[in-house]
Amino acid sequence: MSKAVEQGKEAAPPPKPLFGSCWSCRVLSGSALIGAGYWVYLGPRRIMSRGNYPSAWNIFQLSFAVGLVCWGVVIIADPVGNQKKYNK
Repeated sequence: MSKAVEQGKEAAPPPKPLFGSCWSCRVLSGSALIGAGYWVYLGPRRIMSRGNYPSAWNIFQLSFAVGLVCWGVVIIADPVGNQKKYNK
């Protein structure tokens, strides 16, 4: 019975990455996320540059902006696709 389960797993094709090998798709979407993160970051920075103390909402916005930028960098770098490429 375990051989049948192992054979079924071997027959399944590997999952295809979201953006595949489309470099322009990764650059476009990654740079859009980085730009969106920068735009979100500018809102609370303007408030804090006036000398006002940041509220909890401003801190949340800054954290969200950093998350967007990191997500964009990960999409451009494609670490999962590179890992599969080097493990062959």
